[in-house]
Amino acid sequence: MTASTALVTGGASGIGLEVAGLLRDAGHRVVTWDLSGADIDCDVSDPDAVSAAMQQTVREHGVPTRVVTSAGIGSSGPSGLLLKQAPADWERVLSVNLTGTWLTLRAAARAMVEAEVEGSIVAVSSISGTVADRDMGAYCVSKAGVDMLVKVAAVEWGTYGIRVNAVGPGVTRTPMLPNPDAWLGWADGLSRRTALGRLGEASDVAGAIVGVLELPWVTGQVVHADGGLALHSPIDAYGQLEKLMRLKRLRQIRDQREKAKEA
Repeated sequence: MTASTALVTGGASGIGLEVAGLLRDAGHRVVTWDLSGADIDCDVSDPDAVSAAMQQTVREHGVPTRVVTSAGIGSSGPSGLLLKQAPADWERVLSVNLTGTWLTLRAAARAMVEAEVEGSIVAVSSISGTVADRDMGAYCVSKAGVDMLVKVAAVEWGTYGIRVNAVGPGVTRTPMLPNPDAWLGWADGLSRRTALGRLGEASDVAGAIVGVLELPWVTGQVVHADGGLALHSPIDAYGQLEKLMRLKRLRQIRDQREKAKEA
């Protein structure tokens, strides 16, 4: 991996923070953007803020040729249902997750083209861009948009030697994820549905992102870093049957014990 200037949005916490650490370990000059707590304060949904942050990045650190757009916000709960969500909330999710990604990608690509350098960009998407989640409509739509955004950008910018891909995490333990331990059975249920048998950690996704950044013959792709969560249908008919059979067996054991006590 050749050292270069790397930019990570959403770099003050979660997946972005992990990515920044891995890139620093690899010898890159890393610049982080976030609302606060980063090298440069930036609201990626604000075109002027993105433009100013990119100018500062180039001026102080050079043109970033490794770019990761990790800034994003969630949307879930009863207020996230399509019939109930307020238009302002819908617009906020899309403005950060989708428009903010586009603004950052565009600013980075413009800097690379002007400097006549090649580069690699990875946008953080989500398996929710392809799998519909109840009460997360705005989030799902925003991430589906990110998936198509990287494909179009890859087509348009390939002639400049700029690769554009996305990594879509599954359920990952980050500050954006509510405490799964507070939802009885939820974390265990998801772990059982995940092929690798656990929830993801920010470091798992960060490793995938850094790996995709350095693939020289891959562009316009969406790689799911979800431990296999999206591999099978949530209906899982066999799993439901297996559960019923297990419950039936437990009832049989209980009945046998009750009869033994009576005897």
